[in-house]
Amino acid sequence: MNPYLHNYDRHLSRSCRKLPVDALHPLPSLCWPEENITLYMKYRTWLFEGGAGYTSASNIYMPIAGHILGLNPVPYPQWDLAKDPEKVLAFARARGGSAFRMRMTGLAMNKFRRFIRLELGMKEAPRFKPFATERYIAGFPDWLATELGRYQRSLERNWRPTRVQANLQGFWSKQGRMWRFLCEKQGVKAFSDLKRVHILAFIDHLLDEKYASSTVNCYLLNLRGFLVFLQQEGYSVPQALLRVKTLKTPDSLPKYLNDEQIIRLRDAILEKVSVATTLSQRRQALLDQAVFYILWHGGLRLGEVEDLRMEDLDLSGRRLSVRTGKGQKDRTVYLTKVCIQAIQQYLAVRGANASDHVFIYHHAPLNRSFVGSRLKTLGGKAGVSVYAHQLRHTCATQLLNAGCRITSIQKILGHKNINTTLIYAKAYNQTVADDFYAAMERVEARLDLLPEKPDDESAGEQKDEVVKVPAGTLQKWVELLSCPDLAFQERLGIASKLQGVLQSHGALRVPG
Repeated sequence: MNPYLHNYDRHLSRSCRKLPVDALHPLPSLCWPEENITLYMKYRTWLFEGGAGYTSASNIYMPIAGHILGLNPVPYPQWDLAKDPEKVLAFARARGGSAFRMRMTGLAMNKFRRFIRLELGMKEAPRFKPFATERYIAGFPDWLATELGRYQRSLERNWRPTRVQANLQGFWSKQGRMWRFLCEKQGVKAFSDLKRVHILAFIDHLLDEKYASSTVNCYLLNLRGFLVFLQQEGYSVPQALLRVKTLKTPDSLPKYLNDEQIIRLRDAILEKVSVATTLSQRRQALLDQAVFYILWHGGLRLGEVEDLRMEDLDLSGRRLSVRTGKGQKDRTVYLTKVCIQAIQQYLAVRGANASDHVFIYHHAPLNRSFVGSRLKTLGGKAGVSVYAHQLRHTCATQLLNAGCRITSIQKILGHKNINTTLIYAKAYNQTVADDFYAAMERVEARLDLLPEKPDDESAGEQKDEVVKVPAGTLQKWVELLSCPDLAFQERLGIASKLQGVLQSHGALRVPG
């Protein structure tokens, strides 16, 4: 008998020991149709190709798949994929599973259902459920609920697919909270009821709740965008509503990693690659390495890494294309040899996949929380606090201080406005730093070389004394005078001292 089927049957017998008599009982593998047995074995291969660990595959994914096959003893192409796999949830409840076990059963069930869809040549099921807006607009006037829905759909056309769900959540949470305050606390029922004082009251409410100025401004900008939309739709919007000023916020600088931190982080990633023993560990380590280099050397946004497709890579041309980046703009990003090598090493173990996304984990495209979690773990090992966008800041800062033109950095990062790129010059500009240190060295040298000013008591005694100055000091004074950047007053001061030395030696006579 097939050892994997034998292992499942043993697992099934243990699972059914305390099962109520009237509960659903999965059938053992001997009762499965032949095509279902073939499907079970292909699923095991698919799991390991996707990077599943041996423990999770053997103790979670494979047993749940076996239960689904045992609860539906007909050829799998005849199943109702929306209902039949969910029989395993009733089986898990009958076993008296904990909340954690129920959650893992649901995740394993969806993974097996996704595999069956791929086997049947069906499209991927939507990753996200339709967004429910009812709880956000409950109690709103009809005109407001309608116009907010229209405004949201107009914005959604410019959102990247991977950001739609998060953007919907942000849009409705902010607009819902804002208009609920205006409607319930300020009595706004019709649009004509909205006054400037109501918006100011909402600002005061947020400040009383200890919201940061940047968060308050986010609400105001969302409101202003909606008012402009209403104006374009024919509503009479008073200019006083559009002129509510945002709050002043600190002119913060981008946070970047210094060279030492980058080296520690890079070394931690290289160590993870070198100590990987299993195929699963090596695949994950090379995935982390490739994502790290493409964020750092390429300066990509995290969402752009998630959306990157195989067709966007041109490794022979040492570049990649970012499609529909922020603001729906395409751009070309150039790749270093090190970054290309990291991508090639990852692609060698990526394996065949139904998705054409470059970066895959367990047969699914990466998501923001996954990348953030992996970077946090790697940073913890290296003793560096790091997040994905910080690597983009680091890329821009390092390019600027290596002499890359600011307009080139603007194109690499995909900034619409050059002022956005110039922020990195404020964070750390090596040219400015070099000018500062060079100037301060000249100032310190001048202050150290000037003779001390005599006290009033001994001033008369020193008039007739010969001033003795070392030859090296004279040479440094001459060098300072020859420096074109020396300030005029400083030049006069040194010339005066030279004149005093010459006079004390009788080499210079000043007419009486």
